[in-house]
Amino acid sequence: MSEKKTLQVTLVKSPIGTNKEHRACVRGLGLKKIRQTRVVEDTPAVRGMINKVAFLVRVD
Repeated sequence: MSEKKTLQVTLVKSPIGTNKEHRACVRGLGLKKIRQTRVVEDTPAVRGMINKVAFLVRVD
């Protein structure tokens, strides 16, 4: 069986004052507070959300 690939996403900048779609992407990634980290599955949809809010998050 193959392992599912994951990404570790950390919110590094506040989404306050950003576009409504950007805030929705941050919430969709499961991030609420600054320096909060989530492990998410590496899928094209998640990659798209990360690319949209790349200036707010850090990916490890």
